[in-house]
Amino acid sequence: METVIRPLHRAEYPVLAEFLYHAIFIPEGIEPPPVSIIQAPELQVYLEHFGRLDDHAFAAESAGRIVGAVWVRIMQDYGNIDAETPSFAVSLLPEYRGRGIGTAMMQCMLRHLRAAGYRRASLAVQKANYAVRMYR
Repeated sequence: METVIRPLHRAEYPVLAEFLYHAIFIPEGIEPPPVSIIQAPELQVYLEHFGRLDDHAFAAESAGRIVGAVWVRIMQDYGNIDAETPSFAVSLLPEYRGRGIGTAMMQCMLRHLRAAGYRRASLAVQKANYAVRMYR
């Protein structure tokens, strides 16, 4: 089934909360945290008031369903570099991982950021995360 990467529409921004939860790396054998974990201040920076000038988001859609999201914003997160560099969040539903969709979303966002005049972007990832090889 074909997956399309497209801009995430303003009315769809609430879906970012679901994908923020799926972006949390949970090592094998560890109990997943409750969904309410995304209310923690250090995670809310990824969502709060999303839609500002420096906020950009794309969705991966398959069969009419959003199965992944990539979004960036300038924020004080783990990967913060400075006040001009947006930080990435990227996430897929578990059953869509390992198919190249995450890479395609990242490439799409990087092209978009270059075209918008950004010189660089930041991404924080734990070394134990299986997706770390994709980000290199």
